[in-house]
Amino acid sequence: MDMYEQIDQSLSRYVSFSKEELEILNSLLEYRKVPKKTIMLHEGEVCNFEAFVVKGCVRKYFIDHNGFEVILQFAIENAWVSDISFSHYEDKPSRTFIETMEDCEFLIFSPETKEELLKRAPRFERAFRILFERNLSVTQNRLFNTISKTAMEKYLEFLEMYPTLPQRVAQHYIASYLGISAEFLSKVRAKLAKG
Repeated sequence: MDMYEQIDQSLSRYVSFSKEELEILNSLLEYRKVPKKTIMLHEGEVCNFEAFVVKGCVRKYFIDHNGFEVILQFAIENAWVSDISFSHYEDKPSRTFIETMEDCEFLIFSPETKEELLKRAPRFERAFRILFERNLSVTQNRLFNTISKTAMEKYLEFLEMYPTLPQRVAQHYIASYLGISAEFLSKVRAKLAKG
């Protein structure tokens, strides 16, 4: 499957598009290869992209008042990454960093190319609205889990959501995402291994 088929299929899960509409989408996307450990967005910059992950793994994080990195999101194949909440639409400096954790390939919109897409093929508005709502739902669920679930429950849910990630990223990144220490995560994993 080529990269355009990948994004076409991903968005067509929400709305069915004509061949012409998908051609408009594909013509407006910018393909970008980004090496591992590249910071695509720094705190304080305005985020000017929405990126669809064709290949690779990305993390979005912020640095808390103690100087610790707190991971908000992992984005792997077929996911989107951006700082949509604070930066992209409001033109405000971002409070987050976006960094590649593997060599990555992206299909990218700028605010202008996305606007152009919505003007020329308005049905994409619905697909992006559904994506946005799903993202909001995932974020709310994560907040609820962080407050109410045990470390074991959080880790099991993480494995359900990202089954391949433990083989792809270091344990301390997963611990940061779960809001626990790497040592505590080791204990959780050991307990799980014992059954």
